[in-house]
Amino acid sequence: MELRHIRYFLAVAEEHNFTRAANRLHIAQPPLSQQIRTLEQEIGTALFVRTPHGAELTDAGQALYQQLAGLPKQLQHAKDIALKAAKGEIGKLRLGVTGTAALHPAIPAVIRQYRRRYPEVELTIEEANSLALAEGLANDRLDAAILRPSDSDPTQLTVQHFLEEQLVIALPASHPIARANETIDVIDLKNEPFILTPRTLAVSLHDAVVHVCQEAGFEPIVGQPAPQIASILSMVSAELGISMLPESMRQLSVKGVVYRPIKHTAIKVELAVAHRSLHPSQSAINFAATVNQQRLAREALLAESKAASALTAPSAP
Repeated sequence: MELRHIRYFLAVAEEHNFTRAANRLHIAQPPLSQQIRTLEQEIGTALFVRTPHGAELTDAGQALYQQLAGLPKQLQHAKDIALKAAKGEIGKLRLGVTGTAALHPAIPAVIRQYRRRYPEVELTIEEANSLALAEGLANDRLDAAILRPSDSDPTQLTVQHFLEEQLVIALPASHPIARANETIDVIDLKNEPFILTPRTLAVSLHDAVVHVCQEAGFEPIVGQPAPQIASILSMVSAELGISMLPESMRQLSVKGVVYRPIKHTAIKVELAVAHRSLHPSQSAINFAATVNQQRLAREALLAESKAASALTAPSAP
């Protein structure tokens, strides 16, 4: 039984007339009658009784109609579901987020915007370091990730810039430099041990810290390694050393730890959204598009703010 036979049968059954059914189907009546006869032959019994005014269902035809009446709606529903899946409006998004990005206000904002736009997508979030997230994308464990990109990322990933962050110094609250200065000159910390995440776990952040120190004219003393932000701040609070972290980490209030801006450096750390280059899921593409839209909105606001500041700045004498 072909789908067109079902469509023809339902039209005649509902119109009770071959002529009206043919008009509804936009075909001529003789081909319609022939298709109905073919269907009756396939089933092995008559489905209609022809009458002077049209056609009425036989008992077999009535039984068949009861089974097939809801099929067009089911088919349309199936078509709608398939189209929604193709557009990424349903399905899953397995999203990875690096731990040093989770507290940046732009991250929950973009996730919130995506959820509002695609409420039927099942969202799961995994937190890990950027290296693990890149591997998760390459191994198809994740669909998209917000991470700190580096040259060591797998080449099969598409990486799209999102934002940049300033670095700040995290010091023990009892540290003399922290008590004496609101802004830190990195050279004053050249004899301090730096508590860092190992480079094997956080390439870009580790390298940024080293570059800031080198820019100031020294190689940092690498102290106790710490794999997570929580352990870094715990060690700083215990006066085991200092650290350098993305500015958004200032939201983490840890007793015994203070944050200070850094003087004389333009070095920043980047956040990006990444997904597989080959056959990415539509949900990943949609998430990356949402990130890009927020990035453009942030840049527009920044440009407006700079323009407003320039207009209000006092003129040179």
